[in-house]
Amino acid sequence: MKRIKLVVAYDGTAYSGWQVQPGVKTIEGELNRCLSELLGEEIQVIGASRTDSGVHALCNVAVFDTGARIPGEKVSYALNQRLPEDIRIRESSEVDLDFHPRHCNSKKTYEYRILNAPFAIPTRRLYTHFTYVPLDVELMQKGADYLIGEHDFKSFCSTAAVVETTVRTITDIQIEKAGNEISIRVCGTGFLYNMVRIIAGTLMEIGRGSYPPEYMKEILEAKDRQAAGPTAPACGLTLVKYEFFAELQQ
Repeated sequence: MKRIKLVVAYDGTAYSGWQVQPGVKTIEGELNRCLSELLGEEIQVIGASRTDSGVHALCNVAVFDTGARIPGEKVSYALNQRLPEDIRIRESSEVDLDFHPRHCNSKKTYEYRILNAPFAIPTRRLYTHFTYVPLDVELMQKGADYLIGEHDFKSFCSTAAVVETTVRTITDIQIEKAGNEISIRVCGTGFLYNMVRIIAGTLMEIGRGSYPPEYMKEILEAKDRQAAGPTAPACGLTLVKYEFFAELQQ
């Protein structure tokens, strides 16, 4: 028996998120189905990040155990022949049997993209959130700076989430504008359900002048979902980087 690690990229538009759910198509479900067909045994992958419905990824990580003799680095080539074209394995390798992507110290970077223009552009509708209201990037960055560090992010967590603690650490947030597109890059060691999308929605409220950047501190202190802004649509969000601390230290 050996354990194989996959680096998975996908367009989440047509999927009801990562995690297997009855009656709907998911990324995890497609991986399980195609791997089971390829290897001739029942396979269930373990994913590192359970992205929401409609969210994209360049580098989600999953592992699975198999008794098949195919070399780990060859799995990606064989599996990509079976997967739908909106899911691709970017890398595969054999790892230690005790490697578990959700039990390792790691750092993830999400990017939320906003098309800020007078009119929507149809070819970008699946990968950006459109708003015609002008957004002040400088104000957004000032508001974002209050979120850096270890905080109780209960105000930025969906009320449907069931977690032991809402304390998380954000290591960096950078907001940039190139042409008519604004990107919000959020890097941290862990995220709550809908956390990045709520942060993005709140920063857009600051950017359009609904409240000042300093109000972000009050939102954190409130520890109340009602205090923060709306949850931004899923289409603008992509998991762009996933690093394990052991790899970072090399």
